[in-house]
Amino acid sequence: MAQIKSSRFASSHARVHQAPRDGKPEFAFIGRSNVGKSSLINMLTQRKELAHTSGKPGKTQLINYYLINESWYLTDLPGYGYAKQSKKTRAKWESRTENYFLKRQTLVCAFVLVDSNVPPQLIDLEFINWLGEHGVPFVIAFTKTDRKQSRDGGSVDDFRQELLKTWEELPPIFLTSATRETGRDEILEFIETTLLALPWPYYGEVK
Repeated sequence: MAQIKSSRFASSHARVHQAPRDGKPEFAFIGRSNVGKSSLINMLTQRKELAHTSGKPGKTQLINYYLINESWYLTDLPGYGYAKQSKKTRAKWESRTENYFLKRQTLVCAFVLVDSNVPPQLIDLEFINWLGEHGVPFVIAFTKTDRKQSRDGGSVDDFRQELLKTWEELPPIFLTSATRETGRDEILEFIETTLLALPWPYYGEVK
């Protein structure tokens, strides 16, 4: 089984060109503000405070890099769709995110986090479609699947149906719960399989 033997905070950056230049492959985690991104990162790494969680949406404002097993990065990107931030601040985050996905050559795959307890949100669907239009590899991770709304509702199926309106084939989908550690093995296996499929040694283009 895939394992995370070591994990540590590496660095934070406001702009893509400031990010690590060692060529290590990276997996980016992104989603709407308050989707449970930090909790999922902590669950995957088995470290409660690696990524700082907050009840206040929009806390992550920089691109945070966590070095895993001294060989690849887990990248924590600012959440999108937090309306209470100023338009100027939101524009900065959106520009930073767009530059990351379009210019970061060491990106292997993006994990798009979606709250499994709410109906399909247009902003999530639009972002996923944007990734597809630009040829960015991604998977979808539904969060908070332990909650009653998720267990009783059909939000995940509804989201799938919405995607099928524009996608002929859906990307890999993971059901996760940071509380119950659901989906941890599946995500780590996917990452390990993806890394093993890369040319080795792997050197992303560093600019």
